[in-house]
Amino acid sequence: MSSRKRKPKPVRRHRGTRARPARRKRARSARAGGKVAARAQMRITEARFPFPIASPGMRIGLFGGTFTPPHAAHRAASLLALKRLGLDRVWWLVTPGNPLKDNRALKLPLAKRVEICAEIAAHPAIDVTGIEAALHTRYTRDTVAKLQARFPQVRFVLVIGADNLVCFHRWKNWRALAAAVPIAVVDRPPYDLSALAAPAARALARARIDESDAPMLPLLRPPAWVFLHGLKSELSSTALRAAKRKG
Repeated sequence: MSSRKRKPKPVRRHRGTRARPARRKRARSARAGGKVAARAQMRITEARFPFPIASPGMRIGLFGGTFTPPHAAHRAASLLALKRLGLDRVWWLVTPGNPLKDNRALKLPLAKRVEICAEIAAHPAIDVTGIEAALHTRYTRDTVAKLQARFPQVRFVLVIGADNLVCFHRWKNWRALAAAVPIAVVDRPPYDLSALAAPAARALARARIDESDAPMLPLLRPPAWVFLHGLKSELSSTALRAAKRKG
């Protein structure tokens, strides 16, 4: 037998052992780059759709929709909310799209819809904005949460039409939304009776306040909501689109 000492066999390393730290580093770099790109895109979007001015203590109504097309009833509902709730401003949140609707009807880009809405609103207390695009939110609950975080001392009120109360129980996280912000429902013929009998209206019945107490709504802790009568216009974006199709 040979007296030579055998050389120890080299320890084979797994091919991925050295590569793992590099892969993790590349992944971290990619995530960081993605965040930087997202922040840059947000700054660009905010420049196109700047946030309206909001001072501490202000009462601001949030009136959202695709506004395809905007019409006089939208403006009338905003003015009714301004007067009956004692609001300082109403923000028209022109949304990039409605999760509950067929967004193929949105033939105009967001910037153009914002421009048209501003022409229809035409009131010093109504601010038209496309800030949901800057906030990167799709659902109203998320939009409200981000606005409340950005403007913690502002008293926001969600303003919706009676037709939206009919389907409010289909909105994503609608119970959390009702628990986060007071809601003003503006009468819209012929939805008044069906709206008040809707699942969300029944579920939130105890949180409804009398219409005579409407000016107190922005100060109340949610859930709290009021049904505002007085708007008798039967104009609707759906009807206007149908009339346009018929020529």
